[in-house]
Amino acid sequence: MYAIVEMAGQQFKVAKDQKVYVHRLQTEEGKKVTFDKVLLLDDNGSVTVGAPVIDGAAVEAKVVKHLKGDKVIVFKKKRRKGYRSKNGHRQALTEIVVEGIVAKGAKKAAPKKEKVAEAPKAKAEPAKKTAAAPKAEPKKASEDLSGKTVAELKEMAKAQGITGISSMKKAELIEALTK
Repeated sequence: MYAIVEMAGQQFKVAKDQKVYVHRLQTEEGKKVTFDKVLLLDDNGSVTVGAPVIDGAAVEAKVVKHLKGDKVIVFKKKRRKGYRSKNGHRQALTEIVVEGIVAKGAKKAAPKKEKVAEAPKAKAEPAKKTAAAPKAEPKKASEDLSGKTVAELKEMAKAQGITGISSMKKAELIEALTK
């Protein structure tokens, strides 16, 4: 029995008791991890293909250790120009051991659902507060003033008795008039 699973942004073909090196996971060493993005499942010849994933299927694994991969040399050169650049890179990896493949009955990760449920509430509350606030009227006045020219705004400022209008820009005039 094997499965093709998406782990940390990459797809892997895994079987039970197999060691896999994936991009660094945020899970601590010794903890169990469940991957529910199973794309294909082969159970002794009966192949199930997901569209895009198989509902209820999961791969359970245990984090063995975190490590760095082999060093990769990145060498760049432009001939006859005297340009050479040498850099190295070591990828952060996590070693995991696949403990089992569940074909049916696996539950999806609950923390993802909670985050989705909290986000709309947080967005809805500020909208209610801004709609009920009496601050909406000055914004309308500033929108009306933005259509006027600087000369018209200076005349309105003189009428209200605002000083120092000769050095003000249009945005400053609008701000002074809305106060």
